[in-house]
Amino acid sequence: MKFILWAGVAAICFFIVAAIPAERSLSQKQTKPWVAPSWTDTLKNPVIADAKSLAEGKKIYESACWSCHGKGGKGDGPAAKALTTPPADHTSSAFQTQSDGAIFWKITKGRGQMSPYEKTYSKTQRWKLVLFIRSLSQNTPGK
Repeated sequence: MKFILWAGVAAICFFIVAAIPAERSLSQKQTKPWVAPSWTDTLKNPVIADAKSLAEGKKIYESACWSCHGKGGKGDGPAAKALTTPPADHTSSAFQTQSDGAIFWKITKGRGQMSPYEKTYSKTQRWKLVLFIRSLSQNTPGK
């Protein structure tokens, strides 16, 4: 009788554990590109790129982005290896060919382990961040 009871408990535990989705391992990184909606290409950055706006964008980047994307924006920050989805290389042509509106939307909405910054930073601050991220490709040696 005890055997049947324990077998029943074991079977129930097995089905409960089997029903819980397995956590994605770090080796199962997401490879699907993150594409912003097409309407974001119509958004225009209202902030002028000057020394002050770039400095303010850099300050935000150093506060919120560098730990994953790296100081130079190459996606090699100290937290990058622990992420399920590798952070974008902000200096790459694939990233830099996106519209300002697409980058702004991604910063605003976030995805996966990247937080949405809609409530953290004002629209103006997020546009300044776009300007600073754009400047990273100009600071890349060999470009």
